[in-house]
Amino acid sequence: MINTRLTKDTGIEYPIICGAMYPCSNPELVAAASEGGGIAVLQPVSLTMVHGFDKPNRKEGLRAGIRHIRSLTEKPIGFNALIEKGSEKYFQQMSEWIDVALEEDIKFFVTSLGKPDWVCEKVHAKGGVVYHDVTSRKWAEKGKECGVDGLICVNDRAGGHLGELTMEEMYEQLSDMGLPLICAGGIGSEIELAEALKIGYDGVQMGTRFIATDECTTPEDYKNAIVNAKENDITWTTKLTGVPISVINNNKFKQNNSWPVRRLLNSRFKHKIRVIITGISFWRMRAFSKGKEKSSKDLWSAGKSVETVNSIESATKIMQRLGQSIEEEML
Repeated sequence: MINTRLTKDTGIEYPIICGAMYPCSNPELVAAASEGGGIAVLQPVSLTMVHGFDKPNRKEGLRAGIRHIRSLTEKPIGFNALIEKGSEKYFQQMSEWIDVALEEDIKFFVTSLGKPDWVCEKVHAKGGVVYHDVTSRKWAEKGKECGVDGLICVNDRAGGHLGELTMEEMYEQLSDMGLPLICAGGIGSEIELAEALKIGYDGVQMGTRFIATDECTTPEDYKNAIVNAKENDITWTTKLTGVPISVINNNKFKQNNSWPVRRLLNSRFKHKIRVIITGISFWRMRAFSKGKEKSSKDLWSAGKSVETVNSIESATKIMQRLGQSIEEEML
């Protein structure tokens, strides 16, 4: 039996999180990854806006989506809450979604890009736990002040939004905070998993590895791009969300937004501008996931863990193999 603070907080076998991904977190992937013994985190915008669970409305659609995932696995699943300031309508929608998740007995929540105090209040009242994405000690301290139960430590090898520090530097900065620390970024195989746990992390969060799986419904071109890419093929851009996000370089991707947009992103309107940029990107990725986006290569987000992702496999088998590698290390 593997015991870390993450396994205790979630009731899972292996201290491995399949992170939430837009638009890649389809129900079958979430179920398959959790079935393998770790925990997969569903992405509510992806579930409702991309994968068809938006009827009769997005609130009840989410409920239907959660129940569909539960029909595929009895293992624990988590919920991702993007809570950055911006659209009041979106904020209200996320609050309703969190209520639905709690009503459906989800106990593990991962918050990103905002102040999680109100999420902690809701979740703790129902006996759940909240882990918060951070990229530095500054944001970790703010999260702890808000009452979070653990920290997802996003490093400079992550896919999606990435940090500036290495996994070692993140641990050194945060190891005295008294909270479970999860290494997020650069974990693609047993090798990096063992390294993160040896450093002292309570678990890992993986994203890119679980895109290249049988159960993920993203186009095969995307999966093959991950398998064929190497670490040096990963670059970054701010054009998708207004902050750096890792992508596979196709020699066409411009890293930065235009000068007027960059100016606005540093103004008092930055939250609203980021909401607009992200909204446009979400709709493009939605079209891409449905096979309607012709410039799909512009949307291939991935982290540096591509270096050790060499095949497309079942998410369940990947999770089991990774977990068993930890057990073997303990023997």
